[in-house]
Amino acid sequence: MPSLFTEDTYEQAIIELFENMGYDHLYAPDFDRDYTSPLLDSILRDSLVHINRGLPVEAIDEALAKLRNFDTGSLLQKNIIFMDYLQNGITVKFFVNGEEQSSIVRLIDYANIKNNSFYVVNQFTFLENGNNRRPDIILFINGLPLVLMELKSPAKDEVGAENAYHQIRNYMQDIPSIFYYNAICVISDLSTNKAGTMTSGLDRFMEWKTKNGNYEDTAYASFETFFEGMFQKERLLDILKNFILFSGVSNSRFKVLAGYHQYFAVRKAIERAKVATKTDGKGGVFWHTQGSGKSLSMVFYAHLLQDALDSPTIVVMTDRIDLDDQLYAQFSQCADFLRQTPVQAESKEHLKSLLDGRSANGIIFTTMFKFERGEKALSKRRNIVVMADEAHRGQYGFDEKIVMSENENGEKEAHTVIGHARIIHDALPNATFIGFTGTPISAKDRNTREVFGDYIDVYDMTQAVEDGATRPVYYESRVVHLKLDENTLALIDSTYDVLEQQSDAQTIEKSKKMLGQMESVLGADSTIESLCDDIVEHYEKYRANLLTGKAMIVAYSRPIAMKIYRRILKIRPTWTDKVGVVMTGGNNDPEDWKEIIGTKSHKEELARKFKDNNDPMKIAIVVDMWLTGFDVPSLATMYVYKPMHGYNLMQAIARVNRVFKDKEGGLIVDYVGIASALKAAMKEYTKRDQAKYGDMNIAKMAYPKFQEKLQVCKDLLHGFDFSGFAGGSPLTMAKLISGGVNFILDASVPERKDLFLKEAMLLKQSHSLCSSMTTEQERHEAAYMEALRSTVIKITYGGTAGKSLSLTEINGQINELLKAAVQSEGVISLFDSSKSGGENFSLFDPTVLDEISRMKEKNIAVEILKKLMAEQVSLYKRTNVVQSQKFSEKIAQLMNSYYNGLITNEEVIKELLKAAEEIANLYKNGQELGLSQEELAFYDALTKPEHIKDFYKNDELIALTRELTEMLRKNRTIDWQKKETARAQMRKMVKRLLKKYKYPPEDYDFAISTVISQCELWTDHVEPRKEEKLYKYVSEIELSKAAEDTVSYGEKSNGGKIWMHVKAIFMRY
Repeated sequence: MPSLFTEDTYEQAIIELFENMGYDHLYAPDFDRDYTSPLLDSILRDSLVHINRGLPVEAIDEALAKLRNFDTGSLLQKNIIFMDYLQNGITVKFFVNGEEQSSIVRLIDYANIKNNSFYVVNQFTFLENGNNRRPDIILFINGLPLVLMELKSPAKDEVGAENAYHQIRNYMQDIPSIFYYNAICVISDLSTNKAGTMTSGLDRFMEWKTKNGNYEDTAYASFETFFEGMFQKERLLDILKNFILFSGVSNSRFKVLAGYHQYFAVRKAIERAKVATKTDGKGGVFWHTQGSGKSLSMVFYAHLLQDALDSPTIVVMTDRIDLDDQLYAQFSQCADFLRQTPVQAESKEHLKSLLDGRSANGIIFTTMFKFERGEKALSKRRNIVVMADEAHRGQYGFDEKIVMSENENGEKEAHTVIGHARIIHDALPNATFIGFTGTPISAKDRNTREVFGDYIDVYDMTQAVEDGATRPVYYESRVVHLKLDENTLALIDSTYDVLEQQSDAQTIEKSKKMLGQMESVLGADSTIESLCDDIVEHYEKYRANLLTGKAMIVAYSRPIAMKIYRRILKIRPTWTDKVGVVMTGGNNDPEDWKEIIGTKSHKEELARKFKDNNDPMKIAIVVDMWLTGFDVPSLATMYVYKPMHGYNLMQAIARVNRVFKDKEGGLIVDYVGIASALKAAMKEYTKRDQAKYGDMNIAKMAYPKFQEKLQVCKDLLHGFDFSGFAGGSPLTMAKLISGGVNFILDASVPERKDLFLKEAMLLKQSHSLCSSMTTEQERHEAAYMEALRSTVIKITYGGTAGKSLSLTEINGQINELLKAAVQSEGVISLFDSSKSGGENFSLFDPTVLDEISRMKEKNIAVEILKKLMAEQVSLYKRTNVVQSQKFSEKIAQLMNSYYNGLITNEEVIKELLKAAEEIANLYKNGQELGLSQEELAFYDALTKPEHIKDFYKNDELIALTRELTEMLRKNRTIDWQKKETARAQMRKMVKRLLKKYKYPPEDYDFAISTVISQCELWTDHVEPRKEEKLYKYVSEIELSKAAEDTVSYGEKSNGGKIWMHVKAIFMRY
């Protein structure tokens, strides 16, 4: 990427892209406005008048008043109110001829796009709470700042979309009121382009990978696809109105923006429904892989149906009570978006009363078993849509079957059994049926197709993983650890066949016997002991320290679940808060079960605890509950002790495929030989899913990859002996880590560092899946590589999100890492912080610089000094253009010479130390001259030409400096540096002053240019500069205070205060 392509160039490219889509470009500094208002007020008023023709001025005024003044509440609560205004309009009251009337003022004309104004705005300075911020690009629709974009330079490796995300989070703290009106946030660095909402974590910002809904070629989407796919005017208005909602319970609401796969699939489903209601009632099947947001897609679909079909009645149907409850809860959380409150049918009679005689509207939840064969249809209306979740479990048959059974007297009787699909169709003969599923329909399943028709949209596993919507699932077989004999294993195998054929009375009877045998085999005390011993060992060694340590154990039956629970507590008596049992209770349950199983509210409390990442409850033992529709994103481990097949198996294992931070994938630990059932289930998936995920055994997938990456990392360390690390004392380990880091940072092999960081990251990811298979030696070597990777990143790039990590934090992190990976109990100290007082590490303390100069690991010393100097210069960039330029050039020259092998690491250290001393002396210069920090910056600008000091007496120069500083202070206005007229005015004033002091005319242009550059930096003092978005050590507020201080330069009360923050930079070393 050519370095000429800066963040500013990228900003211009995005503006041009939006202009090509018909947006008007507005350069904010040229627009006359109130800098404390986040709205384009004049455009907003004109737009509302234009859109709401016929409404009196009073109505518009009241709408504007409501828009500008929200009731008290959190930022999120205000945004919830605004989004309601945006999607549905603002209800206002006004008087006409003395009579009160009410109406709705619309903020956007969704029906006629041309009635709205679309502006792409850059350099929009906004003032709030003493903060002056300037987001990169904002899209204003009708004067409302609906989309905020933060861009990063594509040419800078060290900054990217993640930094843009953290910048937006900072804006939410600094200038919150611009987010009252925010619908969508965008982060982009050309190669990564993602959209999210104000509540989205970084892992929930998603790409938009298609312009028209085709999934081909979506592995890598270009930035034009993202912006043109999402922000064409018509599509953006559709997304704003129909594809943004709020979910979650009252104290943890969050804002959801539909993914591209949801948007296009729901739109296709709506078109299919329009046809189906007039024809055969087959609304199609919506197959989106588990974990990719199917429940929310159902909400978006239900919302859109209301307009598409003229107030239809929607029946949401499941085949399980717990699924019914989960879906009902999801829809209820979105009641405001749906504009009506869902109702759950409590009985067959209740369902009948909800449907009978209803002419429109209503979202009714029911299980399919509440429909019963009746004499007459419940409703013959055509605009009824039945949304069936998990639409293919075999209950949807049309056929009538004759079933023989014996009565009390032992006489044979024949009964007619009718498929549920027939019963439901008879109850709602003209309804349209749409099926939603997370797993594919079996090729043999003709019932599902008869009821619903063919697929509307397929979003398979491969696409979902590529998009970051889900994570892959791997499995590890540990059947061997149970020491089961051949006959038992054969019995378990045959169970899978029987499970698949439970269709007629004969096989059901046969399977009951077999499943009874299974209960006694799997429930044998010795087997349960082996199982629990192995689970506890596997969990503690390899999974407890991964992410949040959440795990699920799937038990074969309720009695076995209780046995597992009691055995685990026998092995680990302190785990009472850590382990819970979640299953249904029965009337005949033993007395001592009831306290453990608990009431419905107890189960709800367990669900809350398990979903809370910080709660001590880590392990849930389940039988059937929580295996479908229950989401805990951080859950990464499932222990399976229950034969399952087909969609039940795929639904269960999908509990661990949710996205969470840097989770590499979910791990299924298998104790009942599910491998063949997994392969059989995968046969119904798409060809590419079968190819990619047909066999996810970690022994074949993750472990070989781990071994390969470990060898690559060892090869990169060839020439450095770290063999003493495994089993070494804390001091030995510390020396080998710092020695290894020093080896990686060797400037004579510049490509080694980046290659090692990349390979060690891949090693870490594969190890998180297969750690249970690795040898002790491999575990120690992997832990060593991760310690090196972690330390190199801290030294060269600082902490995450641009925070500096202190020395003690590095030591602490490495100790935690080794403790978790290899159960290392010793305390390692990579860097000795005692001499420099640990957390109080001063830039100008000679003992600190002396300590760095005497470090044995010279390459680390160079990196530390380079980083400290670069950070120092970035501070100067905000305040002193002349000095920052001087030191920037000096450091660049030194480091180039060093990296090109022209000078040794000892020489570069010596030169960097000399530069540090020069910086220290600058304080003394300012102090001696009696100048404040600001004044010294202008003094340096005026005296940059060497001969100027000879031309004046020093007190004349001081007088000129002070008058110049005062004049500029009085005349700088917001955005002056962005307005050409204001800049010209400033230049004139500077020139007039230079003339007054008889400054040499031949130096005017140079002096004016330097002074204006310095003044621009000064003006921008209170906002983070684009150059320093990676490292942020000095708070903007303190910088602004320093900018306004006039105490002598270098005194503790001001300039010294800033340099206190520089200690953060040095804490590590």
